[in-house]
Amino acid sequence: MREGREVGSGRATPLGLGLGPISMRDLRPLARGAQLESAQLEEALGCVGAPADGILPGVMQVEAFLVRHPPFDSLDTAELERVARSVQIEFFPAGTTILQQAGKPARSLYVVRTGTVELLDEGRVLDLLGEGEAFGHPSLLSGLGPAFAVRAHEDTLCYLVDRDVAEELMGTPSGLAFLTASLLRRERRAGLAREGESAASVGLVRVGALIRRSPVICAPEATVREAAELMSKERVSAVLLATENGLGIVTDRDLRSRVLASGVPGETRVREVMSFPVVTASVDATADDVLLLMLGHGFHHVPVTDREGNVVGVVSDGDLFGLERIAPFSVHRAIERATTELQVAEEASRLPEMVVALVEAETDPVEVGHIIAATVDAATRQLIALSVRDLGEPPGSWAWLALGSEARHEQSLRTDQDHALIFDPADGASDEADRYFAEVAARVTDGLEKAGVPRCRGEVMASNPLWRRSVTAWVAEFRARLADPGLGGKVFTSIALDYRRVAGSLDIESTLDGLIRHASRDLTFARRLARTALELRPPTGFVRDFVVEARGAHAGTLDVKHGGITPITNLARAYAVGSGLTGNRTLWRLREVSAMGVLDPDVSIGLEEAFRLLWRVRLEHQVAQVRAGLPGDDAVNPRSLGPLTRRGLKDAFRLVARAQRALASERGLRIL
Repeated sequence: MREGREVGSGRATPLGLGLGPISMRDLRPLARGAQLESAQLEEALGCVGAPADGILPGVMQVEAFLVRHPPFDSLDTAELERVARSVQIEFFPAGTTILQQAGKPARSLYVVRTGTVELLDEGRVLDLLGEGEAFGHPSLLSGLGPAFAVRAHEDTLCYLVDRDVAEELMGTPSGLAFLTASLLRRERRAGLAREGESAASVGLVRVGALIRRSPVICAPEATVREAAELMSKERVSAVLLATENGLGIVTDRDLRSRVLASGVPGETRVREVMSFPVVTASVDATADDVLLLMLGHGFHHVPVTDREGNVVGVVSDGDLFGLERIAPFSVHRAIERATTELQVAEEASRLPEMVVALVEAETDPVEVGHIIAATVDAATRQLIALSVRDLGEPPGSWAWLALGSEARHEQSLRTDQDHALIFDPADGASDEADRYFAEVAARVTDGLEKAGVPRCRGEVMASNPLWRRSVTAWVAEFRARLADPGLGGKVFTSIALDYRRVAGSLDIESTLDGLIRHASRDLTFARRLARTALELRPPTGFVRDFVVEARGAHAGTLDVKHGGITPITNLARAYAVGSGLTGNRTLWRLREVSAMGVLDPDVSIGLEEAFRLLWRVRLEHQVAQVRAGLPGDDAVNPRSLGPLTRRGLKDAFRLVARAQRALASERGLRIL
């Protein structure tokens, strides 16, 4: 291996040059141990003089190159020209160490123009960066020595973006998105290189690679007994049913719970016990994608389709066990097999241990929040099932709704219960039905508390009669609150507008969705949503790094939930619900309103990356508390964060503040 040589300390050449086709053969003899001088570059690259409009050909060609690559691809014309005018050019022969690991901080943002560079950790190659890819920005922004060495893999020409311009660029929404994505990618690759194949990598396996055989198809008119015999003969745990309305599925679990346990005769048509419609995944979906799909819906088999939509096989949770993605499934299976409320609580109490493993495996922080919520869902369903077992069949159809963060699948280790129960009493016997469901709600609420999910201090729980009503009473209350939230308006806007059915056959969601779509036409309703989104303000009046809590138990800390996560959640809700959208996940809302043209795409991207960064900081802080045996909270000490993370948080908070000002302007509101 050629010995590395640091040449990044000399004076780079300003790039007011016309870059034609670049020949490394021409450059090599000009750059042995020295910076290229302007005259030499002009001779080597065939530059021409400036045109009449004063914009040099080199600047225009730099613009044309940069605009094809992030984070430059979202800049407007003036911003792009400013970046291009600041660019200098530097040539690095193969084997040259451009940045030394733990050495001097980078003084520019480097962009590979031609050639490739290696990213190394203690001599081990982690990554190869090619044309258009950037490096040096973490060190540049933090002022620390580079976390990895960077070496020219072959003769390489780089654009060097001026420090001040680069810092300003990284503060834009696209810059923040680029910074966060690049850091996560490189941290993950570093972890894989140090530890070998890990949970982080196997989670990226395409499910198409897990298909071992074609799906087994059963006729819908076959009997339950025939379906069971077919499954036994083919040695599969699920069969698909092709009906006139689409695919259904019956699993061995269905046969046990819906047939044997319920005493259903073997001559019953299998279509009567199938699950319909099925939820499918593409062959290109990752193991992580399917894991979240299974956890979110509470099932164990997913049919897989090819790019034309044809079913090519079925993936089970057992297939994912072999990929070491077993922690969430092991907890879920144990919860589903629990036969007492105490067992449910014991199994669900393993949640913190599971979250620690997921966070330390660098799982996407938003996905971790999804898994936490899915685990609470599983505990809720099993506690309901045990209650029905003990109390008998419910007196009418019903729906258990998760509310707030649980409904959005955005929960951390510091969460509480928010839920409601709506029922449609048989024969109109509302009082009798309420007594039954009050007992169910009490058991579920108690069970979740024993499992480590505290009661809601605001009593937003189905055990409270205000949040347990007949469908007629609930719809009337919901409609009235949409028109005038009244004294409980804040709770209603921040919690009840985010709902998701966890269990039960009563389709209350369609009715509530329709009410929201109708209310979105009222400008007064949209203004109320916006006012809620402006109540919590991010800490942007920085003293040194952040505005922190001045007194109390959390003095000197930063509240990442109320300072950043909740404001972004409220902004997404204000835009989405105000536009008549009824999906409730924050990132989905941001993307949808951006696609509708309601929210600027740059702001949407920036808020998404800020959301992920804040969630990562939050979960890493809570995992550290679990490790230390402390109760979880959202009070992060800024001094415990690295300089790059602090810089990212400051940019994130500023972006949230700008988005709030824009919303206030659009809705004619003042920010106090």
